[in-house]
Amino acid sequence: MSNQQTMSFQTEIKQLLNLMIHSLYSDKEIFLRELVSNASDAIDKLRFEQINRPELNKGEELAVKVSFDKEAKIIVIEDNGIGMSYEEVIENIGTIAKSGTKAFLENLSGDAKKDANLIGQFGVGFYSAFIVADKVELITLKAGETTSKGVKWISDGAGEFSIENIDKLDGNGTKITLHLKDGNDDLLSDWGLRSIIRKYSDHINYPIKMQKMPERDKDGKEIISTELETVNKANALWTRSKNDISDEEYKEFYKHISHDYNEPLKWVHARVEGAQEYTQLLYIPSKAPFDLYDANRRYGIKLYVKRVFIMDDAEKLLPNYLRFVRGVIDSQDLPLNVSREILQSSRDIDAIRSGSTKKILSLMEDLAKNSPEQYQAMWQEFGPVIKEGVIEDHANKERVAKLCRFASTNNDSTVQNVSFEDYIARMKDGQEQIYYITAESYNAAKNSPHLEIFKQKGIEVLLLTDRVDEWFVSHLNEFDKKQLVSVAKGKLDLGKLDDEKPSEEEQKQQEEQAKPILEKIKSALTGKVKDVVVTTRLVDSPACLVVDNNAMSLQLERLMRQAGQEMPSMQPTLEINLKHKLLQKLESSIDEATTNQLSLVILEQAQLAEGIQLDDPVGFIKRVNSFIN
Repeated sequence: MSNQQTMSFQTEIKQLLNLMIHSLYSDKEIFLRELVSNASDAIDKLRFEQINRPELNKGEELAVKVSFDKEAKIIVIEDNGIGMSYEEVIENIGTIAKSGTKAFLENLSGDAKKDANLIGQFGVGFYSAFIVADKVELITLKAGETTSKGVKWISDGAGEFSIENIDKLDGNGTKITLHLKDGNDDLLSDWGLRSIIRKYSDHINYPIKMQKMPERDKDGKEIISTELETVNKANALWTRSKNDISDEEYKEFYKHISHDYNEPLKWVHARVEGAQEYTQLLYIPSKAPFDLYDANRRYGIKLYVKRVFIMDDAEKLLPNYLRFVRGVIDSQDLPLNVSREILQSSRDIDAIRSGSTKKILSLMEDLAKNSPEQYQAMWQEFGPVIKEGVIEDHANKERVAKLCRFASTNNDSTVQNVSFEDYIARMKDGQEQIYYITAESYNAAKNSPHLEIFKQKGIEVLLLTDRVDEWFVSHLNEFDKKQLVSVAKGKLDLGKLDDEKPSEEEQKQQEEQAKPILEKIKSALTGKVKDVVVTTRLVDSPACLVVDNNAMSLQLERLMRQAGQEMPSMQPTLEINLKHKLLQKLESSIDEATTNQLSLVILEQAQLAEGIQLDDPVGFIKRVNSFIN
């Protein structure tokens, strides 16, 4: 019984289709790579399903078939893989209709060339068919279902598609028919399609079959054969020797497993032998995926056991901070019926995870040492995620810390290119600590009043502005036996670096002289600050806010509130600069109302410098205006 429906694409999908078709027209060959890749994935899934459901194994050769009809101007890609149900066709027909679509669209600029790169980060997938076709017909049957459960899907890619149940008598799998647009006749040739397959899909693990090329008899007459022949090498690329694999083959295999339009940045291919035996082929992408910070993201490692596909988002094979890595791990030791539950508590998996993590870290270390420009490009894409490794990977904490990069006061660049080792190499004589500041943005960090004494003395400070940095420094107390110290916490003691530090007697005398003004401000700001003290870190600014060494920073408190966490209101210490004109004016004031108002202005200035939203911004403006002569 037919249940044909006509449905509209979501608005976002319409936008994507239109943009992709017009942005990728110069790379139209990729449609075949994507559709063959999807067919291969479907066969992978069937093989896995056959492990627990042997009745699905009909003993037939699993393969992808490609054919064309020059007169009808059609190309057909067919597989005998897992197939799809009615509901699955609607939900999963293309990788474009996945999470992250909205975020993807927000990054589009309208520049076709630039947006083509963004499309590549998002993945091309099934809808690449519409680059060359003005009508696409899909017929599919899920393995294990009766022939009457076949599904037919048709669309011109303009805004709607029709879908209905049909009888599919030739068994499970999917058949895609592309009705080509005018101007694509160059694709309608045996030689042309074979060339594209060998260029992009030679590594596919299953035979890609086409009708044998015509031969000619002795009279020159063409003999058409109905026999099929394999066009690709049809062996698992990761099982081959590294010496037999070209860089182009590695790159195309990456695109196959990731559905990424861009080339990978770097990869590692190794066979591990010993207590566990497995092969790993792992890639670092050149661009971050749009779902990098999506809680529902899919992981990028495909797990195989003895070349049988098991799962394509095996999150237990690498730690969370390496979730951007794509690749394949093929184990010889795991059981074929391995499940996610077994992955949770398997010593073999723990060993594979540990070994793969070390391989990726070694790859990054090699990049950092020998290809700093490539490493900087990688850090720009994945830096905040890699920093999570200091928090979650205790075994490799020092290695990850060594890989981290930061902006600093050593230059005026927002680029994070300073390592801890760089910082230590530039430390001043007598300096024993690594100084840092956390802030919401680079400008907020660079212009923070907390840096004034450090700038005056030429002491470098790391500027930490990633959201993860607050947790990062809370888990990394030192590097190379040098303590990490926040310039915005606790009483500042520069030790040997402070060549202008007063003697104990001079210090006591200064504190005694400052008592009256400190008491004035404390009284005016009762309930708003924990204490008021004379600063040792300000040069030009009138005041700044400081929290205790072990207290939560003001930046972290703000982040927690933004995340919806209920936070107790903290009362920081206000440090004042007695050399500043505002403080001198306050010191000479004898009017209590003026003292209270000026004290409040000084506090509010310090709060603004910290990025704190004022309770009464209008009141602040009025107070400032009242002091302008």
